[in-house]
Amino acid sequence: MAGRGGFVEKAKPYIAMISLQFGYAGMNVLTKVSLNQGMSHYVLVVYRHAFATLSIAPFALVLERKVRPKMTWSIFWQIFVLAMLGPVIDQNFYYAGLKFTGPTFACAMSNILPAMTFVMAVIFRMEKLDMKKVRCQAKVAGTVVTVAGAMLMTLYKGPLMELAWTRHASPAHGGGAEAPAAAAAAAISGRDWFLGSLFVIIATLAWAALFILQTHTIKQYPAHLSLTTLVCFIGTLQAIVVTFVMERRISVWKIGFDMNLLAAAYAGIVTSSIAYYVQGLVIQKTGPVFASAFSPLMMIIVAVMGSFILSEKIYLGGILGAVLIVAGLYSVLWGKHKETQGKEADAKMALPMASSKQDGAGGGITGVGYDAESNTGNGVRSSSGGRGAAASAV
Repeated sequence: MAGRGGFVEKAKPYIAMISLQFGYAGMNVLTKVSLNQGMSHYVLVVYRHAFATLSIAPFALVLERKVRPKMTWSIFWQIFVLAMLGPVIDQNFYYAGLKFTGPTFACAMSNILPAMTFVMAVIFRMEKLDMKKVRCQAKVAGTVVTVAGAMLMTLYKGPLMELAWTRHASPAHGGGAEAPAAAAAAAISGRDWFLGSLFVIIATLAWAALFILQTHTIKQYPAHLSLTTLVCFIGTLQAIVVTFVMERRISVWKIGFDMNLLAAAYAGIVTSSIAYYVQGLVIQKTGPVFASAFSPLMMIIVAVMGSFILSEKIYLGGILGAVLIVAGLYSVLWGKHKETQGKEADAKMALPMASSKQDGAGGGITGVGYDAESNTGNGVRSSSGGRGAAASAV
């Protein structure tokens, strides 16, 4: 029973991140339909985070009323930047790229997220890069292979793959409900395609920066529900200002009981409030690189869902790219798993040493604290000063 419980505990981060990718995939498809119907992506971001704030704020107020840390100016500005990176920059640029291209392409481009996050984590010393170790080689190789798969999907189409469900849907492209979507896809110009790609890259860069800063902020403000609520609320206010600047028509704010409302509510409740909260828990336990490594799965899910719902065509390049992405993903996860095993072994070896120091000296408590910190593994550091704590806990 103890072994089974340990397995379930170790499996929780994997299950959580895989579940989030299904949630993100549904958001991509619903959002694409809403944007095709003319909804402003600026307004969608506002409504999305308004829904997110309303859905999670009651839980934060009730469950964390006694454990919520004191707000300081340092923490406030970190939350302000998190709101700017996530709700405002990431999502507005991603939605713009999604509108100019398509859900499968946008997801494929965003799969450079693990590479960006890994590079940032190395720069900020959240990840140690020791190429003499096989686990580091696996993480680097997996990142490169993942990006290569995403680029293959982007740059190479290849022959059209006739799938059972798309074969029946293909004739419908000439007319019927799918005709507007097919016409819109055909009308995408090379300039729009380039702009869409650039927007998705900017969004992904902001997303990677959010992973890094969130890792830092959680160490100082460990009330996950309250942190998520504040990020969503401040992000809503920031998005309102951006919308008033970019959209001068009052009519863009109108929303009814239609696909636009469904897209905003789903994105707000599932992929903002729930996703931010779960993502924060996973990042605190495993580090930013582990959390970002699952993003390639979203592209594969979206490709399948898009072919069903939006009648998107699937090409050989997409399938080959997906295979590379999955191979790279498993390489990164294998490297993180070996790193976790190494840290656990180091921690077990450090315990007898700490105990002997405590028994052998009256001031042993200080010695224990020093050993516990220095043997945490992989550059985990605590500091009450400027940069604060930076960790990759797996």
